[in-house]
Parts: sequence; structure tokens; C-alpha cells
Amino acid sequence: MHILQIQPRANIIPIDSWRDYRRDGEQFLKTAAEALRKGNSRFTPEILYNLVAMAIEKLVMAFLMKRGDLAENHTMGDLLHAMEKHVGHHPELAEQFTYLDSFQEICEIETYRRQVPTAEETARIVAIGLDIQRLLTPHLS
Repeated sequence: MHILQIQPRANIIPIDSWRDYRRDGEQFLKTAAEALRKGNSRFTPEILYNLVAMAIEKLVMAFLMKRGDLAENHTMGDLLHAMEKHVGHHPELAEQFTYLDSFQEICEIETYRRQVPTAEETARIVAIGLDIQRLLTPHLS
């Protein structure tokens, strides 16, 4: 992945707790990556997926909050849409968020669905989380 080019905005007023979101996101992602690397069986694919999803949510929210913005909701699609307002459309990033969103639909009771990722899918999920962290880190300094 390449570094995101931020579209300029005038009069940015950061939302105070963005650093807390960054810290939490980095901790969730570090836990998931280490559990995967060590093959820790206590961290099932479902738990790893949820840790990465929470990490991405926290990191994207930190990015948005630092820029004085919030996402409409906290689905992967909504987080992506909010990010794209600042960084423009990036097809590779959109594909990654769509892939992550394909494992669950939990926002509405009528369409509720969850799919437990395989071990192979879990490795890709963690890699996506690490990619998103690398993309956002320069903008969270």
C-alpha cells in the first residue's frame, strides 16, 4: 500500500480524545498480530477478526477525530466512506474494507449474519489491519 494523500481542509479542530482511540487501536492490533504469530489457540479466528475490526475502527476514528470529523456509523463501509472524504477513493483500500465487511452484517436484526473466518482468512484479516495501521500512522503523529 502507498501513503495516503490527505485532502486539505481549513480550520481543523481535533476532537480531544483521538489519541486514546489511536492507543486502543494499536493495542488491539498488536494483540491480534501477536496471537496469530504465536499460534495462540485461545484466540480463535472469530476473536482475531473482532480484535482487528475493533483496531481498525479505533484507528480510523482516531484519524477522523484528529481531523475534526466522525463517521456516520461504525461499519467498515461507513468508516471507509468517512475516510474517503479526507483521502479520496483508493480502490485497494475499498476492496480491503469490503472484504472485512463480508464476514458480518450485525447492524439490523432482519439481515443479521455472521461468518467465522478460516485460519487462512484470519491471516489476511490481520494483514489488512496492519496495512491500514501503516497507512494511517503518518497522519496520527
